[in-house]
Amino acid sequence: MTNVICNTSPFQYLHQIDQLHILPALAGKIIVPSAVVDEIAAGRVAGVDLPDLAQLDWVMVQSPAGQSALPLISDLGAGESEVLMLALETPGATASGLVFE
Repeated sequence: MTNVICNTSPFQYLHQIDQLHILPALAGKIIVPSAVVDEIAAGRVAGVDLPDLAQLDWVMVQSPAGQSALPLISDLGAGESEVLMLALETPGATASGLVFE
């Protein structure tokens, strides 16, 4: 089954419509970079209805090994940037709201 590298938006919107269970149904693993964890935690502190990623045993946190792509990214947030860096480090990955390897 496919592993998915995921940014903040799918977690936010699927949680808010009570459909978060769709994510683990689509993939073998859901991988999120640490910047996405930070964005979701900051949103929860600000009162936004977001899931607690620590309570989701199907979420694996993985930071990019390097930052060689960082100079290529000029207009994205930290979460999206780290998703793209992980995608570049994962052979066969593509980048979008969800990144499949």
